[in-house]
Amino acid sequence: MGKHVIVGAGQVGSQLAESLAADGHEVVVVTRSGSGPAAAGVTRVAADAGNAERLTDLVKGADALYNCANPQYHRWAQDWPPMATALLTAAERSGAVLVTLSNLYGYGPVDRPMTEDLPMAAPGTKGQVRARMWSDALAAHRAGRVRMTEVRGSDYFGPGMSAQSVFGDRFIAPILAGKTAWIPADPDQPHSMTYLPDVARAMAAVATDERALGRAWHVPTSPALTIRQVAERTAAIAGAPAPRLRSIPHLVMRAAGLFSPLLRELEETRYQFVRPFVVDSSAFETTFGIAPTPLDEALKQTITWLRTTNPAQNS
Repeated sequence: MGKHVIVGAGQVGSQLAESLAADGHEVVVVTRSGSGPAAAGVTRVAADAGNAERLTDLVKGADALYNCANPQYHRWAQDWPPMATALLTAAERSGAVLVTLSNLYGYGPVDRPMTEDLPMAAPGTKGQVRARMWSDALAAHRAGRVRMTEVRGSDYFGPGMSAQSVFGDRFIAPILAGKTAWIPADPDQPHSMTYLPDVARAMAAVATDERALGRAWHVPTSPALTIRQVAERTAAIAGAPAPRLRSIPHLVMRAAGLFSPLLRELEETRYQFVRPFVVDSSAFETTFGIAPTPLDEALKQTITWLRTTNPAQNS
């Protein structure tokens, strides 16, 4: 069994910590407040992940360092660079494998299913931040300074998902309650959805497999369906009424962004929801022999979790 240090205790970091601890590993979760899952085998530490010296001390003797941090959406340009630098420094000094949880922003708009060999050509600030983090880490790996890999997923859903998830409180929850789901998207465009437990499983897998190092991997993700098709399958599994979907008009989103930093930032990635947004995860599945959780099973687990955490959503 090894030592694993996880920076961040959000929807992925917490599940990863619990999974690794359940397998008998020593797990340290680092957050600014000292939060994290209260599980056997998990030590929670309050620390600034942008402090390279402090982070290096915490990572001593670790097999892997996981970057599951998630700065406020509108502060990526300010908050990510010092954290990314500290994480690289801690990985270099300790020898731990750096496993970064990332997304698909770095590619920018594309007109085909996304594979890991696409150029990082994002035109927007958030995509450029992610692209720079990747290029810096890859350069350090190629220079022999660190061992690293990166895991990229699409929009998350599943047990433990954030209330801000596009496919959480704004999508699946209203369907279960028989209410109209208002979404910032075209419901008839195919859109890949990544199941949260599959994200944690993928991160744990690449951290201890030399084949993973020096490149990025897409989390095993089920074949893309349209948002409407996912809504219909969700309702059928839940025994809920036929779903009612409404797209939030673009002008309404832009107006709301005048008062909400989060909504204002969504403008940059609007392309993901008005055109096909499809992930190809075949490289990961073939290399590591890990398939995505079947969509119907993932939806069943998500529905159960939502109904358990909020009984009012029972139909």
